[in-house]
Amino acid sequence: MSLTINPVQAADLDQIMIIEHAGFSPAEAATSVSMAERIALIPDTFLVAKQGATVVGYVVGPAFDQRYLTDALFEKSTPNAAGDAYQTVLSLAVSPDHRGSGIASQLLTALATVARQQRRRAITLTCLKRLVPFYEANGYVNEGVSASTHAGETWYNLVLPLTD
Repeated sequence: MSLTINPVQAADLDQIMIIEHAGFSPAEAATSVSMAERIALIPDTFLVAKQGATVVGYVVGPAFDQRYLTDALFEKSTPNAAGDAYQTVLSLAVSPDHRGSGIASQLLTALATVARQQRRRAITLTCLKRLVPFYEANGYVNEGVSASTHAGETWYNLVLPLTD
């Protein structure tokens, strides 16, 4: 079945939360309340990959005015501001049954397209050390350990420049 990537719909929340909990520890995972807030406030930068009506992955993050994510971004969502230079990634997750099939990379590519259309300079995210090679393979640059203390983990700042 073919894969489609489109902006999120409110009806996608239940399927998204199943994937969120499969992809992140309880301390790392977003709550359904915060995910619903993201759906309501930033649907243009909340993309879902579907096979038919089934959500198989998603990527979400707000626009931001700083190069690196802050922990506050995980706690409260605000609408995207046109002048913000950076597109963030708060969550990128793929259903366990669909991992290893390139869906996460396709979601990153789709988000980069949206970010370029919105005139963002770069995409910024934090990830665990084991995921750094994946993001580097997708063109991101590891800019070192993040100041984030989210979920008590050590996070790395990765940035994808979007300007030529």
